[in-house]
Amino acid sequence: MSGGLHVLEVTLRTKVALDAIREMRSVDGAVVGAGTVKNADDLQRASDAGSEFIVSPGLTSTLARAAIDMNIPFLPGVSNAGDIMKGLDHGLTHFKFFPAVPSGGIPALKALSAPFGEVSFCPTGGITMGTAPDWLSLDQVLCVGGSWLVPKGSPDFPNIRGRAAMASNIGRYLD
Repeated sequence: MSGGLHVLEVTLRTKVALDAIREMRSVDGAVVGAGTVKNADDLQRASDAGSEFIVSPGLTSTLARAAIDMNIPFLPGVSNAGDIMKGLDHGLTHFKFFPAVPSGGIPALKALSAPFGEVSFCPTGGITMGTAPDWLSLDQVLCVGGSWLVPKGSPDFPNIRGRAAMASNIGRYLD
């Protein structure tokens, strides 16, 4: 938070992820969500921990219905037109484009956006601090995500704070 980012995603990839969400929710001004939510059980556990939004690597009808029934913001992963159409069938218009770079990068997202002008994306997967501005300059991109903010290994909080400060300033330099 001190680096300027207030929306934080905790991926459900470790045994302590739900505890981390509970702790982070106690920070004033933090908007904390759960990522790598793969099924309705994950969704329920994340919601019970206090997640304010849900991010999934993919889109299933079961998970979409569960998120809609819980009235929790849901960002399912998509990488092709069929995925987007399935999401639209559920009334969804915001998607995680994942994995962004391996799925064809910016050219692929532009191609997908052409027939689906009503949708917006959060690209993740292969995004870096250096490429984030290119993605954010696209009209259909609301935000980007990336593990580059918090590198693997022991926490180096001054480094993380510096990366967060740089990331929070990216939008200021876009037209």
